[in-house]
Amino acid sequence: MTMLNNDVLKILASKEDIENIVSDLASKISDDYKDKNLLMLCILKGAVVFMGDLMKHLSIPTQIDFMKVSSYGSSTESSGTVNIVLDLHRKDLSDLDILIVEDIIDSGKTLSYLVDYLLLKGAKSVKTCTMLDKPSRRVVDFVPNYCGMTVPDEFVIGYGLDYDENYRALPFIGVLKPEVYS
Repeated sequence: MTMLNNDVLKILASKEDIENIVSDLASKISDDYKDKNLLMLCILKGAVVFMGDLMKHLSIPTQIDFMKVSSYGSSTESSGTVNIVLDLHRKDLSDLDILIVEDIIDSGKTLSYLVDYLLLKGAKSVKTCTMLDKPSRRVVDFVPNYCGMTVPDEFVIGYGLDYDENYRALPFIGVLKPEVYS
């Protein structure tokens, strides 16, 4: 882990900061979904750590499921096209209030697309929850329903976020040194 830590320019959220953010989000979600049939839909791979922690803090019943989508052509730039790699196949969508759980929102294209897609598939309702939001990169009109924190336009890693499949296990959210990916 020390070798990976050497690639971090600065820390944006410590382990303790993350715990507080997740707890606050879970409290709001628990309150908002107390009378609903919640399905937390994790977008793989980056959001799995966040969703795992979020689930532990909920005070209401929830179901979970997973989708895997890809919108990145290279390791650092979005291709602009959303490809569904692993789809959600359920017969009870019309009974479910889906909360899409994502690690970070950048351009907004992926989540905007997924919200519309799941509603067209028949979901009762679809909202979004992200650990990190980077609104300076937004190219579509999209605002998440629940947001942990806003981050600057820098390459963030840790707590599930990666660069080239590395850094996901870091217990904090940090900024990757530009020389690592340039």
